[in-house]
Amino acid sequence: MMRLLLDTHTLLWWVEDDPQLSASARSSISDEHNQCFVSLVSAWEMSIKASLNKLRLTVPVLDYFRQHLPGNNFQPLPITMEHVTRVQHLPFHHRDPFDRLLLAQAQQERLALVSADTVFSSYGIERIW
Repeated sequence: MMRLLLDTHTLLWWVEDDPQLSASARSSISDEHNQCFVSLVSAWEMSIKASLNKLRLTVPVLDYFRQHLPGNNFQPLPITMEHVTRVQHLPFHHRDPFDRLLLAQAQQERLALVSADTVFSSYGIERIW
């Protein structure tokens, strides 16, 4: 069994059955023995991008999460003080605040990160793609 944290684009591509989602990511997410988490960081990122019209969804972000997390047996991952403060100790291989917090969560909770973003591999975590 693996514990997986889905990057924001991974969640979107999974829900939309987008061909950009790699076969390895698709297989890991669909494996019923694995436990998949979606961070509240992704809801924050999606909300900001939707407000800027950089992300278009057919429903509000809250409804999207209420529908697709339970519908896919994904667990929400809250943001804790430990997650937020862990960001302070990360090297700056990556400057995106959403991704840095996802990375801190993956480290803190010992989760493999399912992401196309290769820079995550620079942080010594398991990245699935």
